[in-house]
Amino acid sequence: MRRALKWSASLFAGYLFITYQVLTDGFMVRIDRELSELEHPRFTGTVGFIVRRLDDLGLRGVSGIALLIVALYISRRFKTWRPINLGLLSFISLNVVVGAFKYGLGRTKPRDGFDILHAGGMSYPSGHASNAIFIWGVVAYLIYRYAHVDRYNGRLASAGVGLLALTVCVVSLLRNTHWFLDLFGGLLLGGALLVLIIAIDRFFPSDSQLH
Repeated sequence: MRRALKWSASLFAGYLFITYQVLTDGFMVRIDRELSELEHPRFTGTVGFIVRRLDDLGLRGVSGIALLIVALYISRRFKTWRPINLGLLSFISLNVVVGAFKYGLGRTKPRDGFDILHAGGMSYPSGHASNAIFIWGVVAYLIYRYAHVDRYNGRLASAGVGLLALTVCVVSLLRNTHWFLDLFGGLLLGGALLVLIIAIDRFFPSDSQLH
């Protein structure tokens, strides 16, 4: 628990640093502007459809439904409410924390053509990035804990979640739907919450996880 809390705190500290950069128009904001000024490809047809579906993996609805299905199945299989409770706690906590920062900062999106805070925007932090790393991470964790897979497959699942999150971020940059720091901050915030939720669950194991 102590080690996990240190990791969670470190990730959250990184998120606060990125937030400070955004608030003070720090040196890292230059990355946002340089990437936004690049020519962005226009995806049409089948390629456009695939790109949009990849971007949808970061949507709350898509990741939330996946989490609900997995939590319901595991709860029924092992006759415990714990996966559902953990899923609800994860989904609610992420949206409350991300939503609070979004409303509080009000950063405009790059497609608006300008970068302004407290303008009613909902760009920072990226909910897509946070969902991709946190919600899909909880899905992988539930399967790992209750299916009792070996450590190697657990690492493969972790790598899969990382690849999914990275894909969502790259697609968002290509489509110019988020600033780079939106995505980076979202990953750090989602990662901090994921480590915290897993640490809490592992610190108080249930009988269904032990047998």
